[in-house]
Amino acid sequence: MKTISIPKTMAKEELLLLTRKEYDQLLDTIRKIEKKAELDPDLQEAIKEIKKGKLIGPFTSIKELRLSLAK
Repeated sequence: MKTISIPKTMAKEELLLLTRKEYDQLLDTIRKIEKKAELDPDLQEAIKEIKKGKLIGPFTSIKELRLSLAK
């Protein structure tokens, strides 16, 4: 078995040793999570408009909603 010694002066934080296969699996998992976290472009645009104050509603009745949609 091969041994690697790392002096405490070089390791400022805890170290973790992974095989290449485990490392690749970890990266793949992170990429999948990040991909799912991306929002649909239309939803991103809607969020920007809400932050700018372009918001319609709330409505107290269906009649108000219909009048707003008819505009």
